Amino acid sequence: MPRRNDMNGSAGSVVRAGRRAQSRRVTMTDVAREAMCSQATVSFVLNNAPGIKLSSETRQRVFDAARRLGYIAPLSGANLRPETATPQIGFVVDQLATSPEAAIAIDGINTAARSNGMIVMVAQTSNDPLVQSQVVRAFKEQGASCLVYMTIFTREVELPPEILALDIPVFLLNCYTENQSHPAVVPSEIAGGQRSTRHLIEHGHRRIATITGEIWMEAAQDRLKGYRRALATADIPFDPALVVEGNWSASAGYEGTRKLLALDNPPTAIFCQNDRTAIGCYEALKEAGLSVPRDMSVVGYDDEEISRHLHPRLTTSILPHRAMGQWAIEQFELGLASAARFPITKLECPLVERDSVAAPRSA
Repeated sequence: MPRRNDMNGSAGSVVRAGRRAQSRRVTMTDVAREAMCSQATVSFVLNNAPGIKLSSETRQRVFDAARRLGYIAPLSGANLRPETATPQIGFVVDQLATSPEAAIAIDGINTAARSNGMIVMVAQTSNDPLVQSQVVRAFKEQGASCLVYMTIFTREVELPPEILALDIPVFLLNCYTENQSHPAVVPSEIAGGQRSTRHLIEHGHRRIATITGEIWMEAAQDRLKGYRRALATADIPFDPALVVEGNWSASAGYEGTRKLLALDNPPTAIFCQNDRTAIGCYEALKEAGLSVPRDMSVVGYDDEEISRHLHPRLTTSILPHRAMGQWAIEQFELGLASAARFPITKLECPLVERDSVAAPRSA
């Protein structure tokens, strides 16, 4: 991974040891969380950004956090041989500003790329075929070494001719083709939904509801499949009255929870299929005079920043977009073998246990 000059005196060397022993790359986000500051502050400190006035205490706190976590800083321009061409990674995404997933994936790609002396070029297409064609052409003309193609919603895609004609590796992130013509990585959503529901079952719940996202989306379909699979595995009958379709919003979580509370036999736990839905769920429960998790256990999904600040803190699942971005760079580093089909890689959505789940009061 990255190298820097001696970290004692300046922003330089941030721990090289343990490179191969680390099971996961430590990112600036991890350092920021450990140092209790923003990622921008970490970047300014470790990159010795000129003109930024930070206290020596803040700088030392960032350095200490980086050491503890084993963060290894990126290659500086001074360490790159001028005669060596810098590999360029083209990153194309349909929507960049509507959700954090793309930014998180870019962070994962950028961390992995910089550790190997690569740079990342990013472009948004807004699903405009003309813009997409221009972007791909521009990346090719600039000598991109590979292309990472991402969609915000997990889905099957039909790659445009200009991408199919590329003579560089193409990696699909959060999407895939029907014929599996290119390496692709997506979240393991069925397993994630199953794990979330099983967590509630393990705490003694048998009357478990779920508020889904828009059901036409693969993520909502797969999380619901996982929910049903967990119930079936535990011999808990499926009750369609406990499934409320939402639209990923806090408002849907609020309305869905009110609908569930109005049932003759309401649930003791609710699996909200994203964290924003859980925010609305919390509000509806509070309005009804119910406490989380004493009166109702709640599980979210996505591990957005807000989940750490709800009261109580929300148990949720991590969408692995950062790991997916790192995966794309790792595949590029390994080199592409010629193949007619590439199996779709599915990355785990780890459950983060916090404070919003307890045994049902009747247990």
